[in-house]
Amino acid sequence: MKDKAAIAGIGETEYSKNSGMSELALFLQATERAAADAGVSLKDIDGIIVSKGFGPAVKELVTNLGLKELTYTSSIDLGGASPVASVQTAAMVVTAGLARNVLCVTGWNGYSGRRAGRAETASPVTDTLLRRSFEIPFGWQVPAQWYAVMCRRHMHEYGTTSQQLGTIALTVRKHAILNEKALMRKPITMQDYLNSRIIADPFCLFDCCLETDGAAAVLVASAERARDLKQRPVYISGAAIGYPPLPDQIINRPTITELGAKSAAPRAFAMAGVSPRDIDIAEIYDCFTYILLCQLEDIGFCKKGEGGSFVEDGRIELGGELPVNTHGGLLSQAHVLGMNHVVEAVKQLRGQAGAAQVRDAELVLVSGFGDPGMSAVMILRK
Repeated sequence: MKDKAAIAGIGETEYSKNSGMSELALFLQATERAAADAGVSLKDIDGIIVSKGFGPAVKELVTNLGLKELTYTSSIDLGGASPVASVQTAAMVVTAGLARNVLCVTGWNGYSGRRAGRAETASPVTDTLLRRSFEIPFGWQVPAQWYAVMCRRHMHEYGTTSQQLGTIALTVRKHAILNEKALMRKPITMQDYLNSRIIADPFCLFDCCLETDGAAAVLVASAERARDLKQRPVYISGAAIGYPPLPDQIINRPTITELGAKSAAPRAFAMAGVSPRDIDIAEIYDCFTYILLCQLEDIGFCKKGEGGSFVEDGRIELGGELPVNTHGGLLSQAHVLGMNHVVEAVKQLRGQAGAAQVRDAELVLVSGFGDPGMSAVMILRK
């Protein structure tokens, strides 16, 4: 599948804490913008892939987009790994000739409609029989709690520090300041980070991602077709999904400091025929600072336990060895389940990333992460 499919169009809504729009309207706006970016008509869309449990059903999109013939649909059930996995699936679909223009769209009213703590409208947490029996009854109910335990174990085993987590938070905020579409553009210092309130030990406020209203979409076509469209194609060189051991739980895993990226990344690199050393930019799913750090290790940018030292000394900043989350990520730009990471990767490879543009970028890695550890890894190239 290497380089046989490409991202031909991208679209984003505004990101906010109160969109004033339905989730359907957000999806439609992002779709219209992706189609316009690619230079295709909405009626040319003949495949749709969405993230299960988030936003409107495919049939609502078909009706409201006025589509006459849809030849492929799918709903990906990987939480925050779904957007990257949906692009992988779209690449398979167009390569197999099942559709010509496949829309991958996701988003939500993640603040005004589904904000955590609003029980009547909150999204359901990852729910399995084991979790209902052995985790939820003991108060282990929300992601901040699950990953705080993983992070504390990482600190215990490898000496990872709060200051190193803070370096991640400060870095993505620096990048967000350069991005006009980012929600959080106020500078923060390490002292601000260390003084912020505890959410779930050791996570403080700035370790946790935003809750956001918004949507983002990409349009995938065959490489041959994409070359005839409006924008420079961004080729899908490698992609894979991976699960951690015992993906329905956390407490019984052999180790809780490894994620599904550990199995997905080697397969994505093998498909693309490159290694971690070849990657120019990494757009890493960052629901929490620790999850970003852990993925840096599991993807292979550094060894297990070395993530803390890896993020120091400007290595992951613009101008550093591996710029990470050049748009500000979920921590400081917006949380639309990681599709904004895909959009940013495309912008970088087109040379359209504005003040955050990385010069001469050829290869960008994008990761997705779904509770409580599923992962998707994708490598895009010019």
